[in-house]
Amino acid sequence: MTALAPTLQAFFTDRLIRQRHASPETIAAYRDTWRLLLAYATAHTGRQPARLDIADLDAALIGDFLDHLERDRGNSARTRNARLAAIHSLFGYAALQHPEHAGQISRVLAIPPKKFDRALVTWLTEPEVEALLAVPDTATRAGRRDHAMIALAAQTGLRISELTGLTCGDVHLGTGPHVSCHGKGRKQRITPLTRNTVAVLRAWMTERAGQPGQPLFPSRSGGRLSRDAVEKRLARHVAAAEEHCPSLKAKTVTMHVLRHTCAMNLLQAGTDVAVIALWLGHEQAETAQIYLHADLAIKEKALARTTPPDARPGRYQPPDQLLAFLEAL
Repeated sequence: MTALAPTLQAFFTDRLIRQRHASPETIAAYRDTWRLLLAYATAHTGRQPARLDIADLDAALIGDFLDHLERDRGNSARTRNARLAAIHSLFGYAALQHPEHAGQISRVLAIPPKKFDRALVTWLTEPEVEALLAVPDTATRAGRRDHAMIALAAQTGLRISELTGLTCGDVHLGTGPHVSCHGKGRKQRITPLTRNTVAVLRAWMTERAGQPGQPLFPSRSGGRLSRDAVEKRLARHVAAAEEHCPSLKAKTVTMHVLRHTCAMNLLQAGTDVAVIALWLGHEQAETAQIYLHADLAIKEKALARTTPPDARPGRYQPPDQLLAFLEAL
């Protein structure tokens, strides 16, 4: 067995799990990165993953792999950078274990993340949210589940992983109704619920009749819904809602867009950006500044409070014949 295999195993078991106590989501993301990279390296070197050595994963191959993610798999620059971060993390660990590969490892660690344009966030207007909520067929159990899930996502701004991770015991509909979730960065947070959302969830939980530890929004088999399943259900409802709300056709609607919708509703209601960051579970308050950039109405209000310069249109005309003579020189 080469040096790569035991190093990779020790990285996951010793560094990530024992030392860093990484979350299951982080471990899964790193695992998927290395599964993709090892498969790519096998296809280009002809060696099976267990026979690959650290020397086989040089900066040139990893650079080609990152290009392959964007070109062939259609990954965004953000996803590419996340994959690169996972690769950097293992090579940083390997540098301590195998100094004989220091030169190659340093070249891999020198691969920079890719810069990308930051587009304005997309969110749904109130009529668009209403049109989307009216689509799920409430005559079916799956439709009632989807209706409750979309309503909760649009009002709370939960991430899709937080939404699918909710259990029946995470929802509290008594005095001070709220939902409790275990969010990104291992943070536990609670989010208050509106009267309408409480009514929708109360009806769904009565029908769901699940135990506290069971998923709030189960799949057909009773387990947790996957991310792909949730996005596919949402895409189906969006396509149906477009018939009654044509403005949805101009937007790519995902579960994260519902998160943005919650943030924009809070912002337009006058909520401070720092509070929005806490609401959404951002690590830094500055992250919520993207919503200020996206809201044109706030900028227009700021403009209305300023005194515009007295700028008259047209070419400059000298007020005097003598000045006109001097200007013509």
